[in-house]
Amino acid sequence: MPSDSWQNKIEAYADAELSADEMRAMREHLIGCASCTSDLLGVVQLKLATKIAGKRYSSSAVLRQRIQQGLPARRNSVSIWRWAPALSATAALAVVAFLFLYGWPAYQQRQTFAELADLHVATLASASPVDVISTDRHTVKPWFQGRIPFTFNIPELSNTPFTLEGGRVTYLDQAPGAQLIFKIANHRISVFIFQNRPGTRFASGDSRSKRLTFNVETWTEDDLSYFVIGDANIDDIHQLSELLRIAART
Repeated sequence: MPSDSWQNKIEAYADAELSADEMRAMREHLIGCASCTSDLLGVVQLKLATKIAGKRYSSSAVLRQRIQQGLPARRNSVSIWRWAPALSATAALAVVAFLFLYGWPAYQQRQTFAELADLHVATLASASPVDVISTDRHTVKPWFQGRIPFTFNIPELSNTPFTLEGGRVTYLDQAPGAQLIFKIANHRISVFIFQNRPGTRFASGDSRSKRLTFNVETWTEDDLSYFVIGDANIDDIHQLSELLRIAART
């Protein structure tokens, strides 16, 4: 049975709010504790469901028009004091526009990485992390045909430290994609692949960074976005990314 000390850390672990040592200890505990692993999966799934539900409602054009019609009409005035609020509002809108143009892409990228980290944790905490279990890329790749609207190549891993464990269909912004699980030593790495489409927020350029407790590398290739994420060191993440880049170009 799990102790209260571990139970009390599950939500903080899901939000990556523990120290590095506590995160490491919690990961080791989860390997041997089915109860805490199940609770963690529930927390992560609730977070994902909440995020999705929060994006489902948006006001209609008819509702916005009714609200605007109900607002009192503005009265003309030559007083400079009447112009002050408008000038302040204009300045505020300029600041918002600046932040939207220059700060919004970075915010979207952070949100994307956070959601992918949640998906990575939820997958590893699941009793069945992959839907197709195989170390053979010629078995895993065909499995995705008909399940996602694009195809991709999986690298040859012989003479490398990586092992393919399998894959599953996953979703981001309600768009289907592929999640591949690779193993190196005692670490598991998720590779997410999504199709770039107009209006999606996960199209990104090449970058390498550390998000929460995970290392991340992302790039675009042939209208596909690749995200490699895991707690392996950044060199291992980059090595696997290079193998995926080579496979995509062959």
